[in-house]
Amino acid sequence: MTTSDTARATPDADACGDLPVENGEFVRQTLGRVGDRWSLLVIARLQDGPRRYGDLHHAVEGISQRMLTLTLRQLAEDGLVTRAAYAEVPPRVEYSLTPLGESLLDAATTLIRWVSDHHADIRAHRRRGAVP
Repeated sequence: MTTSDTARATPDADACGDLPVENGEFVRQTLGRVGDRWSLLVIARLQDGPRRYGDLHHAVEGISQRMLTLTLRQLAEDGLVTRAAYAEVPPRVEYSLTPLGESLLDAATTLIRWVSDHHADIRAHRRRGAVP
């Protein structure tokens, strides 16, 4: 292991700001949840206000109904999304961002925009198989 490998493998207090060590596992779990394949896209689609399930399903290209349901359930569990059911015929359910979810919007849309801006470079690297 080289010095730079050791530096990367050794946790550095500055690398994660003032994150207390005892919160490390929770931070990894939360990053795993909000940084999964679908959560940031769902959050970004809710930025303009409440949306019905079907609208979200169509707006998040490629997501299955099962994954959308699971993602919405997890986002609600973490307090990022609320679910409002209305006693109408037919029943209507809407999802919207909570203030906590809205606080994640800038990071979510910035990351999505970055991927969109750099997708050609990333695809080119993947085609070349740039793995050390």
